[in-house]
Amino acid sequence: MKRLIITFFVLIYTIAINAQTVNPIIESQSKYNFSTTVDSLTKVAEQNKWKVIIVHDLQTSLKKNGKEVLPVKVIEVCNPNYSFNVLSKEEFKLFSTMMPCRISVYEKSDGKTYVARINSAFMNEVMKDKQCKSMNNALNDIENFISIVTK
Repeated sequence: MKRLIITFFVLIYTIAINAQTVNPIIESQSKYNFSTTVDSLTKVAEQNKWKVIIVHDLQTSLKKNGKEVLPVKVIEVCNPNYSFNVLSKEEFKLFSTMMPCRISVYEKSDGKTYVARINSAFMNEVMKDKQCKSMNNALNDIENFISIVTK
């Protein structure tokens, strides 16, 4: 347990140091409107044998609590093969904090739609010593899905 806590803090420290030069979260403008972007991302994930676990409609959730925001949906996707490879090894279980993979789609006040996700290049660099290829592959797949809807 002590080793896991130390590993976690080393990971957080590494992220904090690297975050000064590289953002761990990236955002891209979609070439489509909000609904088309969400639909396209869910379809491409499913076509590539990923499971769409749930799509959180944060705008609707907040509206139920009397709060108004522009459209925001978070798509949670999972590839069972990648997940198994990560979760079946003790040294990789701490990456479960990033599972399932999440893709955020939202509108901003400029009327444009954006897609945000974990920066795969950044995380690949952070995880290179761990040799967690399944997590790297998952993040790269997400980038490929997003490239279909972004400019």
